[in-house]
Amino acid sequence: MKLHELKSADGSRKTRNRVGRGIGSGNGKTSGRGHKGQNSRSGGGVRLGFEGGQTPLFQRLPKRGFTNINRKEFAIVNLDTLNRFEDGTEVTPELLIESGIVRNEKSGIKILANGNIERKLTVKANKFSSAAKDAIEAAGGKTEVI
Repeated sequence: MKLHELKSADGSRKTRNRVGRGIGSGNGKTSGRGHKGQNSRSGGGVRLGFEGGQTPLFQRLPKRGFTNINRKEFAIVNLDTLNRFEDGTEVTPELLIESGIVRNEKSGIKILANGNIERKLTVKANKFSSAAKDAIEAAGGKTEVI
């Protein structure tokens, strides 16, 4: 078999239906849209959530709470993920991004106390939970708030 002899399997490539190309095609004249009505027009159809004029569900449901536009979201790193570094390593946000632990730094990095830490590390982050700070220091490491 040669490259120019390759052929796709029968039925794997279907020709697209070209509408509005004469009555013999089966989709001429109205192009499969039927006669009159909203969906026969160009730009026709209803928007997402439209219920025929009835008050839509999203408007009937009660509104609660608010979104704080000044909210800071932190990228979270657990203690057990820090075990992949060698003893004495200085763990910085740049190192966490470089090693693929954190993809997006967001408003900063927060270390949480999920899991155990067996390494002696110097961890630099924007925030620490109190339990994480205690665990790092108990393992012989240091914490530093940036």
